[in-house]
Amino acid sequence: MKLIVGLGNPGKKYQDTRHNIGWQVLAELAQRHASGKARAKFEGEVMEAQFGTEKGYLLCPMTYMNASGRSVRPASDFYKLSPQDILIICDDISLSVGNMRFRPQGSSGGQNGLKDIIQKLGTEEIPRLRIGVGQPPPQWSTADYVLSKFTKSESTEIQQTVAQATTAVADWVQRGIDFCMNQYNRKQNTNSQET
Repeated sequence: MKLIVGLGNPGKKYQDTRHNIGWQVLAELAQRHASGKARAKFEGEVMEAQFGTEKGYLLCPMTYMNASGRSVRPASDFYKLSPQDILIICDDISLSVGNMRFRPQGSSGGQNGLKDIIQKLGTEEIPRLRIGVGQPPPQWSTADYVLSKFTKSESTEIQQTVAQATTAVADWVQRGIDFCMNQYNRKQNTNSQET
């Protein structure tokens, strides 16, 4: 069994912002794979999902980004999962828009939701799918930038990326992290930094 966590902030003003890309992927996953309705649990919303013969749960923490671990830790304990059976989907400003990257472990790279999850679970060995949202322009603060919406010119690419990420997550459930790194980490921005 797998737990797939999409990071974001609750509330209408945060809808479709760069920081909520994890929620966009989870919404697409729910359309394709979920059975039944979302239930309020673990300070979040949980849905059961089926990926071929594999069962999973989709979790949207409702704690706000910086406290995401407060939702993920009790879910992990309840389902008796090892960290390797959890996938975190989050935004990454070091990747250009449209790029995505699987990693089996590592630091938070400054992503505060991931940082809190690492702290609450007590390990960096948590698989994650980082989705590029681009770097803030010089005049923007990082906080304002990640809470902004994608531009019209970026929107088409983001829709395609969300669709591809949804397929990639299903592959992670069924085929594992190594397959996904080989399959989906190829499109890279030469300016991006490893985190």
